[in-house]
Amino acid sequence: MQVYINGEIVPADQATVSVLDHGFLYGIGLFETVRVYQGRLFLWKEHFARLSAGLLALRIKAAWSAEDLEACILQTVAANGLRDAYVRISITAGAEGVGLATEDYSRPSLFIFVKEVAPLTEPPRPKRLQILSIPRQTAEGHVRFKSHNYLNNALARLEIGNQADVEGLFLTGDGYLAEGIVSNLFWVRAGQLYTPSEETGILAGITRRHVIRLAERLGIPVHAGIYRPDELLRADEAFVTNSIQEIVPVSSVDGRELPSAYGEITRALRLAYSQSVASGQ
Repeated sequence: MQVYINGEIVPADQATVSVLDHGFLYGIGLFETVRVYQGRLFLWKEHFARLSAGLLALRIKAAWSAEDLEACILQTVAANGLRDAYVRISITAGAEGVGLATEDYSRPSLFIFVKEVAPLTEPPRPKRLQILSIPRQTAEGHVRFKSHNYLNNALARLEIGNQADVEGLFLTGDGYLAEGIVSNLFWVRAGQLYTPSEETGILAGITRRHVIRLAERLGIPVHAGIYRPDELLRADEAFVTNSIQEIVPVSSVDGRELPSAYGEITRALRLAYSQSVASGQ
C-alpha cells in the first residue's frame, strides 16, 4: 500500500507519525471514510463539510480546500493502481509536544490511506445484529465527531470478535437504540422507515443522510426519533448503512429472525442508491 503523508506518497512500511503529534498522544484528529467509484469520489461535498465542521470545533486550522484534498485522494488512489477504492483521510492536530494545547492547532498533519474494495454482490449477504453489552459513549462535544477517539468502537469490536456477518448494535446509556459499530441503523414497519435520531448522540452519517434523501424521493415516510429495542424487534425489515458497504440488509436482531431478510423497501433503496452512484448524486 502507498500512503499519502503531508505532500508525499510513500510505502506504508516507511510511513511515520511523530510521537509528539496530538493525534497520537491525545486522539485529537478527525477522519472520513470515502468511497471512490471509477475514479470519482462519491458524496465528497458532504464528507468535506462534516470534516470541516469538526476541524473548526477542534480548532485545527487546516489549509486544504475541498479541491486540494480531492486531488490528494485521487493521487493516492492512482498511486495504488486503483479505480474503485476505500479511502480513509485523517487529519491530526500535529506535533505540538506533551501537554494539552490552549490555542489553535496551526500545524496539522494529513494522512490518506486507500485499499481495494471487494465487488458488491446482489443480493447482499445479510448482517445479524447483536446488541452490545457496552453502551454507546456520550458524544465528545456538542455533537459526535468522526474522531480518532475510537476506544468505544474498538471495545465493541472485541466483544463481537471475528464474525464478518455480525454487526454490533450500540444502545445509549439509557437503553435506547443508537447505531452499529461502523454503521447507522434503519428499520421498516408498515411501509414506513425509522432511524434513531442524532439526539441520541450517534454519528451524523453521510450515507445515512443520503439514504433518508433517497427515501423521501421515493415517497417513503421517514421518522427519526428515540426508540427502545422493542421497536426494532417489531420491524418488518431492517438494514444498516455506511459509505463502503452502502446498504446492507439485516436478517436477525439478537438471534430473533426478522420477517424479511431483504425486504421490499430495502431492495428499492439499494436500487436507488446504485442509480445515485451511477449519476454521481
